[in-house]
Amino acid sequence: MLTHPNFDPVAFQLGPLAVHWYGLMYVCGFVSAYLLWLYRIRTYPRYADANWNADRISDLIFYGALGAVIGGRLGYVLFYKPAYYLNNLTEVVFIQEGGMSFHGGLLGVICALYLFSRKINLPFLQVADFVAPVAPIGLFFGRMGNFINQELWGKTTDLPWGMIFSNGGPLPRHPSMVYEAILEGLLLLAIIWLVARKERAFGTLSGLFLIGYSLSRMLVELVRVPDQHLNYLLFDWVTMGQVLSLPMLLLGLFLVFKTNR
Repeated sequence: MLTHPNFDPVAFQLGPLAVHWYGLMYVCGFVSAYLLWLYRIRTYPRYADANWNADRISDLIFYGALGAVIGGRLGYVLFYKPAYYLNNLTEVVFIQEGGMSFHGGLLGVICALYLFSRKINLPFLQVADFVAPVAPIGLFFGRMGNFINQELWGKTTDLPWGMIFSNGGPLPRHPSMVYEAILEGLLLLAIIWLVARKERAFGTLSGLFLIGYSLSRMLVELVRVPDQHLNYLLFDWVTMGQVLSLPMLLLGLFLVFKTNR
């Protein structure tokens, strides 16, 4: 049995400004993605042939960050707590305390990538496939932010790695946010990175990312405690996260099989 370290959610103070670990995880995700993209364009000539360079990657980070943050927050507001935020509109912008939806963030990033692809005059799926091998590193840091904040923990368990969370009662629970950090973060990063070593038909890597994330999320949701205000949506085991992941899975399968026929 393990005990959560009970981190202070505030990493440090800059005068009156409190810098939260959750926000720092987003910074770590974007910086890591930038470095990995630089590595890829220096390693694989096909990216240089498509005019990918450091300046273009910086622009991509800007577009992606806006899409992820705005979409992630609005997705959480609309998918998970629409009634609450309708009555507390000023709290919509308080993302440093948590409350982000991956599915909303994905929609935001898709919109941002579409606009970016138009700007640089490249096919949308080509841009999306450039993003896909690196995207899981952002998911890893996002889930570690959930771990630091002690949010999204799982059901009680007697497994040796069960963890007691200070806000989760006296019994050990599945550290489900760590499961997701490993599955949709590190494992998915390794899989897509290996597949992307060879040039693939446009849409393959994007589809693989959608499949990998959705399967990981749907699996971990089986041991994760559902959002209290939503509970299970169906059959005492179907959650909002699984429902939102199903279209991702179907789209991912469509992209992989259509582009590789």
